Amino acid sequence: MARQLKLSIACALTFLIALLGLPLANYFAPDLMATRIFGFTLTWFVLGVAFFPFVWIISYVFIRRSIALERSEVTEVEREKGREGERGNL
Repeated sequence: MARQLKLSIACALTFLIALLGLPLANYFAPDLMATRIFGFTLTWFVLGVAFFPFVWIISYVFIRRSIALERSEVTEVEREKGREGERGNL
């Protein structure tokens, strides 16, 4: 349970940094954010092109790690049940 909470917090913080980072970058580095990339300013490139794949990557990592955590929990519970069964047979 604690590992799932840590994963959730890490993914949420990553998302919040990305979400709040763009306005902060515009405020603190307006010249950099006005740089043109592929015909877009860097602000619009990050917002319109890079942001959504970044969110998909966060989602992918969260789902994959959640599934792995669930599997490890199931394995741990099955081991405990096996140990209890061995104790009952003695």
